[in-house]
Amino acid sequence: MARSLSLNRQCLGLMTRIECSVRPLTGDNGLWTLLFAAGMAGEQPSALKAQGPFHGPLAAEAVLEAIVDSLTLHGYSLSDDPQMWAVHLQRQLRAQHHGLRII
Repeated sequence: MARSLSLNRQCLGLMTRIECSVRPLTGDNGLWTLLFAAGMAGEQPSALKAQGPFHGPLAAEAVLEAIVDSLTLHGYSLSDDPQMWAVHLQRQLRAQHHGLRII
């Protein structure tokens, strides 16, 4: 599975989007995190979340795969569109490095 991906779902004429990314935490400690941005396509994300830390990229990717499987059961589909919210995900990662919580 890719370490960064996007999912879309159309409902009542609106396109919702979720972007996911698996990233290492700083410090060469082998810890990785999952980052999520969600919102309406073409707008700023309305939610930023992080999950983890995980011991190694394979553990984080396994959780991401399970989340994607669940989202596809709820009508989301993988998108080939480039990530729009990479800067927001990077900000969430930096906040996690500093022990902050971004809403």
